[in-house]
Amino acid sequence: MPLRDLESWMWAEAWEMVDQADRLHRQFFRPAVLKARRCTWEPPVDVYETNYGLIIMIALPGVAPEHIRVMLEDDHLIIVGERNLPANAESHIRRLEIPYGRFERHIALPAGRFEIDSREFANGCLLISLQKI
Repeated sequence: MPLRDLESWMWAEAWEMVDQADRLHRQFFRPAVLKARRCTWEPPVDVYETNYGLIIMIALPGVAPEHIRVMLEDDHLIIVGERNLPANAESHIRRLEIPYGRFERHIALPAGRFEIDSREFANGCLLISLQKI
């Protein structure tokens, strides 16, 4: 196979894979799915351990504090909530990359007992401080 044909074939395959990934992305983040009661996404988290406990940062840009529940169950911290589409976004969406809909995140905690010390929003993140008891 000549080099030119091989290069064309490789580019065609690469573009086909990009197109397939784009179709999958649209499938998982289309507005119709957002009406479902099942979880549609998981927010990313950072967990820092100190001598006194844990600090957990959950990225939740655009999520209203009243749409979030935080629970401490056994050895897991559970964050449940919903990020709604803006009211005017449903009429003509040109791009939808930020996930919307119901989310749930289970964070395994290290051995020990913890209690929620504080929770606050800062710069689009929910900061939760767990105190060791």
